[in-house]
Amino acid sequence: MEKHPLAQASARVSLAAYLHDLGKFAERAGIAEAERQADDRGNSLRDLNVQQYCPQFKGRYSHIHAAYTAIAMDLLEEHLPDIKSGDCSPFASWSSGSELADGDSLINAAARHHKPETFLQWVVASADRLASGFERSEFEEYNRAEEGLENRSHLSARMEVLLEKIRLSERSGGQKAGSHRYPLRPLSPQALMPEGARDCEPQDKASARAEYARLWEQFKKALSENPIPPSHKGDLNLWLDHFDSLWLTFTHAIPSATAAKVDGRFVPVPADVSLYDHSRTTAALATALWRWHRETGREDSAAAARLRDGSDDEEQKFLLVQGDMTGIQDFIFAAGSQTQKYAAKLLRGRSFMVSLLTECAALYLLESLGLPPTSQVINAAGKFLLVAPNTPETTVALEEARSVINRWFMDHSQGRAGLTLTWLPACAADFRGGQDGFRRLVERLFKQLEVEKFKRLDLCSEETPAVFEGYLERFADGECPLDEYSPAEISHRDVRMSRQARDQIRIGEALAKYDRLLVTWEPVNNRTLDTDIFGYRITFADTGETGSDPVRLWDFSLPQDGEAPLWNGCARRFINAYVPRFELADIADLTRYEQLGEEPPNRDEIKSLNHLACEDRRKDSEGGRQGITALHSLKGDVDNLGQIFQRGLEKPSFAKMAALSRQMNFFFALWLPWRCRERFRNSYTVFAGGDDFFLIGPWYSQLKLAEAMRKDFANYVAGNPDIHFSAGFHLGKPGLPVRRRGQAAEEALDASKAREGKDSVTCYGETVSWSDFCALLAESEELRQLKEEFSLSGSFVYSLLQLVDMAGEEKAGNPRGALWRSRLAYKVQRHIGDRLQRRTDETREAFEVRRRQWVESLNCKLANAISTWQSGYRIALCTHLYQYRH
Repeated sequence: MEKHPLAQASARVSLAAYLHDLGKFAERAGIAEAERQADDRGNSLRDLNVQQYCPQFKGRYSHIHAAYTAIAMDLLEEHLPDIKSGDCSPFASWSSGSELADGDSLINAAARHHKPETFLQWVVASADRLASGFERSEFEEYNRAEEGLENRSHLSARMEVLLEKIRLSERSGGQKAGSHRYPLRPLSPQALMPEGARDCEPQDKASARAEYARLWEQFKKALSENPIPPSHKGDLNLWLDHFDSLWLTFTHAIPSATAAKVDGRFVPVPADVSLYDHSRTTAALATALWRWHRETGREDSAAAARLRDGSDDEEQKFLLVQGDMTGIQDFIFAAGSQTQKYAAKLLRGRSFMVSLLTECAALYLLESLGLPPTSQVINAAGKFLLVAPNTPETTVALEEARSVINRWFMDHSQGRAGLTLTWLPACAADFRGGQDGFRRLVERLFKQLEVEKFKRLDLCSEETPAVFEGYLERFADGECPLDEYSPAEISHRDVRMSRQARDQIRIGEALAKYDRLLVTWEPVNNRTLDTDIFGYRITFADTGETGSDPVRLWDFSLPQDGEAPLWNGCARRFINAYVPRFELADIADLTRYEQLGEEPPNRDEIKSLNHLACEDRRKDSEGGRQGITALHSLKGDVDNLGQIFQRGLEKPSFAKMAALSRQMNFFFALWLPWRCRERFRNSYTVFAGGDDFFLIGPWYSQLKLAEAMRKDFANYVAGNPDIHFSAGFHLGKPGLPVRRRGQAAEEALDASKAREGKDSVTCYGETVSWSDFCALLAESEELRQLKEEFSLSGSFVYSLLQLVDMAGEEKAGNPRGALWRSRLAYKVQRHIGDRLQRRTDETREAFEVRRRQWVESLNCKLANAISTWQSGYRIALCTHLYQYRH
């Protein structure tokens, strides 16, 4: 692909907008360099920059952070690409005096967003306001404000939890003000969890500033000690992709804005959007806005005036481009005669390839349009949203890109998977007005995407090639044994298979060895995959490997611990899944795997599904193993996601929508894999991201994982009862085909979704609320104690399943079902009372009293459990029974 002529210029506009609020970070950190004397009159750098970049009202300067933006950009200049000399278009080059005198520097465009004068400065300022959803009158008031909060300073304010503010019902109304905050720490799994506001917000300015200063020093240290590859500075788009991950790591918990004081009164500006999300959405809007003006030839002072007065706010300058991968499950669960032989590697490889397809599709569109990575504001689990200029050139490029992408999916998935691609024009007014403006825009986006899904792969277009043109001719060597719809083309360990299937196996193997990806236009080495993705070549790379001329370099490593900052020197993609491996403790005791009859594994070797099915077999009293050899497949997703995005926020904005998507994705794509590594080390992540997940693991461990996930998610959303997920379990042997395993888990999930109010889980065919599920797991533990206390046999516990069914019949109105109580009393007497042995030193009367007490106690406990849970008690009974089966 030829590089777009405006690609580098667009990236410079993006960088200016992206860093426009760099000063908020630097000012709150109290950087010492700002107080350095700058002239012989005693003025500091701060003094001079305040005069140049900050607005003035009634004899005072406001928004001092704008001055710090200029200061901080100078401080960080050695780590940035060259933004002063040579070709700096559309900005003025400092190496050309005449150009600088007539034009506008990148630093000025970034720092003068509260005091704009030129066209480029107004581009950044306009994008800043649109990202926040400000009405013009609101922003003018905010622009005269001093940062601060009623009863506390802007330094001590910590970021509010956007997820806590979602409202879909009246039951959560009492939490409206928000009682949780994010700790001011670099991005890590632990830093994702909100804390109580009192515990999180410092009580004095000195402590608050010290936290910011510590974070600033960590940011600078990361830039200098774990730097972006210097060779990547020459490609601003590549460098921006890296810097975006760095900025995310250190600003994800910095509030973009706080409440402000105007003329002695407070103007509420909720601190619920991070500096990262505001920076990225501002950059996306600014780039699209500048490109629209450049491509329409309107970059003069008149254009600046119209941006200033809003006279063209109704003109549709923006194009919102949505992508949504469809047919994901068909792609992952494609089957053939030997699929089960490679099940684990194929699952890993195909799931990872789905993420690659989405990433590469978005990248292909960005490069086709000449847009920087920051123009992609949403990227989660097969979905993305780009902001582009609404010009004829953009539409033509999108149509051509869609044709290329559709052709790829026809050739490589025979239409089973595809990418729905659609775009929607928008004007500046659409990003304002909360409910009346931006909410309607979001609703239009959702509706348009749903309609476009019915036009999958654009098969009705006259320009689309014949669906299976030349398809049958490719089957000269028969069909692929791993995917019956693909031809056998290449040999892998004496098995003929399709190139794509071999690549999927190679990916499954490589994920255990490498943690970086190179995206290039040409093959790099023998680690490059055979299958191109829309023309891109994918190569797995070692840590520290940066490539000679990559399009992108992505780090996909999993967090090593819960608190270390997630910055490894290059762009991060949250697309990897946790995979269980053999550890020293496993190898020290291999008795649980003896039934498999396999060779002893090596340390760090990836566990197969057969091994995982054995993990919950525990030692019994005789030194053997007990418990079933089985796997639980766990599938789930967030309930009412569309409603959450369309009407969950009282005052929605573009930045809030991007933040909401990112935060929802991070629980499943970041927190969950780390949680598995930290505590549930035998859980296999098939996919997790966006709003859904599919996990496979040892049957009992999966039950406990689901219980922990539910608790973690409740903490993650700060206890908001309006945000929850549903899930479904399927129990099966390890040899069960993965496709069937996925279908059965999906059916269980559907049953959970069908329950009124959702927020449910289906296990062993029973659908219950999450609170009931957790209580029933506790009931299974109670059964274990009863087993030890009363010597309950497996046959006795098994017989209770029939009584549970009868209790369900009673609830349904069948009189016969009421007999369960008498039958329970009979069974308890027969199995417990009649078999109880008299002690040698016990009188007959004492024995009869003890026997009666035992029978009454057990009968009462079991009757209460069945009465309380009815058919749901099956979950407790089955969980208990499966732990003791030999």
